Amino acid sequence: MSKTDNRIYKTALTGLFAAMSYVVFTFLQFKITLPGGDATSIHLGNSVCVLGALLLGGLYGGLGGAIGMTIGDLFDPVYVVYAPKTFVLKLCIGLITGFLAHRIGKINESSDKKHILTWTITAVAGGLLFNVIFDPLVGYYYKLLILGKPAAELTLAWNVAATSINAITSAIVSVIIYMPLRNSLIKSGLFTKIC
Repeated sequence: MSKTDNRIYKTALTGLFAAMSYVVFTFLQFKITLPGGDATSIHLGNSVCVLGALLLGGLYGGLGGAIGMTIGDLFDPVYVVYAPKTFVLKLCIGLITGFLAHRIGKINESSDKKHILTWTITAVAGGLLFNVIFDPLVGYYYKLLILGKPAAELTLAWNVAATSINAITSAIVSVIIYMPLRNSLIKSGLFTKIC
């Protein structure tokens, strides 16, 4: 497959991951209303972002997750103001996961299942740990400085808790899905087209 064909293929799959990310984030979430009319949610949207980064690489996977969840924010009156923050943070999840999995762990170049599983878990943990730290932190300052919400302190603990739950569940789900999906893609001959 030529570089151009590979880029087109990955772009199409990025659109698919954006659609899946939107659906999972929007329709499979448990929203928690917070003081001051704000909200946070428990969702698996990050697992789609991480899965995309493992399969397509950090840039394409991160873009898929970022676009999907940003569109989800834009269609939700409570989250619409957070769309720019969502785009940047979800893109970073993908970039970090992809960097750890592909640049350092080189999971696409290995056939050792233990090596692949170890680096998959490491990459997923790295990307989602970034989110656990920076989503509440950036959200706090975003609310405080840009949106002018002095109640940012009230929602910080809820956001940390929700982000932590999202990270743990997304890590488990993405690893459980990635390992057998990778094997199926290899058996079908599609894995080399993605990588």
